[in-house]
Amino acid sequence: MKNCKIYCNGLLYEAPEGVCLGDFLRERGFDGLVCGGHGKCGKCRVTVSGALSEPTETEKKALSGKDLKAGVRLACQTYVKGDCTVNTKENGSAVVQTGGAALDYPLMPSFEKYGAAIDIGTTTVALRLYDAHGSLLSVQSGINPQRRYGADVVSRMEAALSGSAADLASLIRKYLCSLLRAAADDAGIKAADIDGAVITGNTVMLHFLTQSDTEPLTHAPFAVKRLFGETLSAGSLGLDVLCKETPVYLPRCVSAFVGADTVTALVSVPGITKRKTCVLTDIGTNGETVLIHDGALYACSTAAGPAFEGAGITMGMGGSDGAIDKVTVNDGRISAHVIGEVPPVGICGSGIVDAVASFAELQIIDETGYMEDGEAVVIPPVVITEKDIRAVQLAKSAIHAGIKTLLDSAGLTCSDAETLYIAGGFGSYLDVKNAARIGLIPKELQERVTVLGNAALSGAAALLLSSPLKESSYELANNVKLVNLASNPVFVREYTDGMYF
Repeated sequence: MKNCKIYCNGLLYEAPEGVCLGDFLRERGFDGLVCGGHGKCGKCRVTVSGALSEPTETEKKALSGKDLKAGVRLACQTYVKGDCTVNTKENGSAVVQTGGAALDYPLMPSFEKYGAAIDIGTTTVALRLYDAHGSLLSVQSGINPQRRYGADVVSRMEAALSGSAADLASLIRKYLCSLLRAAADDAGIKAADIDGAVITGNTVMLHFLTQSDTEPLTHAPFAVKRLFGETLSAGSLGLDVLCKETPVYLPRCVSAFVGADTVTALVSVPGITKRKTCVLTDIGTNGETVLIHDGALYACSTAAGPAFEGAGITMGMGGSDGAIDKVTVNDGRISAHVIGEVPPVGICGSGIVDAVASFAELQIIDETGYMEDGEAVVIPPVVITEKDIRAVQLAKSAIHAGIKTLLDSAGLTCSDAETLYIAGGFGSYLDVKNAARIGLIPKELQERVTVLGNAALSGAAALLLSSPLKESSYELANNVKLVNLASNPVFVREYTDGMYF
């Protein structure tokens, strides 16, 4: 088998004939393989020329004739047949939510000099660096590099089972080291002076970090073997910018799909377990929701899909430059705001919610989501298709139904809930009125919403700065009652009803 020359973004590489262009690019940091390279999302568009395989039927459906004529291809569907040239599209800097409510716990840090609180999200990673007086010294964030194996945890677990578990671990470990180094530089200290850390994340993310076997998480009964609540050494986690013996605490998870990030989000709200009745939800790929009622905790996870993170949407993208993030209706016409004040190239989660609400208001879609012309323009050239509307319907119905079902499991209704806490980056930019308008959250709770920001990160910071909370968070996780949605008739009914606008 001969080697071929590949000129990629102006650099020369060699690769064996027959290699998939998507695999070649993934090894070089390309993160456009949102669906894991299965040809489903159409996001891995690159411009190519040279000796390459003919366009597949999948590409012909995803790309216009004009695109194909201009050399636009899907990397995951294209194979190298000889020397070729490849150009990838670079996205602007992502907007990552790192803020949250001020902490209100006794200062008892679990480190002596400097400590780092980290939240490993499926899409983004965020870090805060503190000193022993509780002063915030630096905040760092960015996109989770594991995204090159897919936007969702299922695609990444498939990759892990196919032999990429070590690379998934290496990617996140190296990225954490880069964030720790950047935070130390920002604070004017050495990274080795950081002598304590707390790292939260969903159950799968912590499995990838520790290179634990994710196979049990891929099928029923999802009998997770490791729920964490452990203190490990930085050396064992490959965090080589820290001293090997530096303690790193990984908070306790509840189950396979209710992770440590949900537990630390609860910790971020002092006294939340003493509230009469409230609900906390993190609207993301897996919509983790917790109900607190008379000291009891109920939780569920709904497979909402990545629509609200821009994946699975025709022109969806993360919250970076060029993304439409706000859409409004003025005098019967749609107007929009674009991150970075640049020409629009796509639309992120908050913009999608606004756009769908605007379409419903202007009757561009009916109550079933039907769109007469098959697609509608937000602002040129960004469009939302009827397929995108269906993805939003599935996602918003799952979140809505999860909240309603949890309340029902305790014999309650929305009128009993005093507060709906919305956690996470997406929730921070969400227009609550539009979320209620499309049925993402129950309309009855619209006026009772409190947005928490990155509550998972804030909770991790609380564990870092007030060490007794580690034990109480562990007990909190153990006391959560899981509500199974799969066979719950209330969930099925609410999910079906929630499909309407």
